[in-house]
Amino acid sequence: MGPYLLIWKLFMKIDRKEVEQVARLARLKISELDLEKLTSQLNTVLSYIDKLNELDTTGIEPMARALALDNVFREDSLKPSLESESSLANAPDRDDSFFRVPRVI
Repeated sequence: MGPYLLIWKLFMKIDRKEVEQVARLARLKISELDLEKLTSQLNTVLSYIDKLNELDTTGIEPMARALALDNVFREDSLKPSLESESSLANAPDRDDSFFRVPRVI
């Protein structure tokens, strides 16, 4: 094992066995090549998160999204609805004042 690989192993957050365990729990079948690739990619993501954890966030309010979200709903207003006969006028099949549809089990 070369010195670079040894140093990399020291900083790895997730090992291959943990990726295999997560794949098994998620019932995913992952090839040997993909296991190595996923292990490396997940460790890259975690090392990036470690960099983010180094940032000073004192005085910054927690937020759920980057942009403010304004309510775009319109005001509720009462309007007359369709009468039963006009709503059923084009129904392909009806039973008295109801739409008849195939049974769904």
